[in-house]
Amino acid sequence: MDAREWLAAAGRFVLPPRCMACGDRGVDGTELCAGCLASLPLNGMRCLRCALPLPRETAVCGQCQRKPPPWHAIWVPFRYALPLDRLESRFKFHGQLAAGRTLSQCWLRADPPDELPQAIVPVPLHVSRLRARGFNQALELVKPLARRFGVSLCFDAVERVRATDAQSELDAVERARNVRGAFAVRRVPDVRHVAVVDDVMTTGATLGACARALRDAGVERVDVWALARTGLG
Repeated sequence: MDAREWLAAAGRFVLPPRCMACGDRGVDGTELCAGCLASLPLNGMRCLRCALPLPRETAVCGQCQRKPPPWHAIWVPFRYALPLDRLESRFKFHGQLAAGRTLSQCWLRADPPDELPQAIVPVPLHVSRLRARGFNQALELVKPLARRFGVSLCFDAVERVRATDAQSELDAVERARNVRGAFAVRRVPDVRHVAVVDDVMTTGATLGACARALRDAGVERVDVWALARTGLG
């Protein structure tokens, strides 16, 4: 635990945690109240191959039938909706690390994946984006999960070698084109099974590009993880 994390923990000990979403009293050692915890949008009805929210669970959605994803398994326990979307915006775009800590707490409360990887690879930011933001949101979110699961965190395995446009401004075809060739494997993890992790999954283009890079580098099995999935296919 570094000095910043120690000070945050000390503050939570002295002052009871408050809900990051509504300001009410936090419960169960989290910075969410009982109501907001109960309202977390679970991604129960989904495609089991890409985690796209659907009216009912299906093994393979139409999109995955047309173009199978490049990963082996997927774990995305939530839908991108209230209160997670507001916390994500505060964390990712306004630098509120406390909101990121709360998102990690939510992720830790979800049912774990069926099989744990031997290493976790957070999706990297380009150096220019990292310099501007000051932190990699995928790395910060997954640190507590790596500790809980006892899985190695390979934060330098993959490099973003090309600055890309913001994915949020692009449609599905443009997203895939935007990240094509944007990632390179700097250090191949010395394991057969890894999970690539991002904060939010929309079309899966970014996670898919990272998964392909790792598979092309010789990693036998690549899963993908994200905290939440949007409703956009």
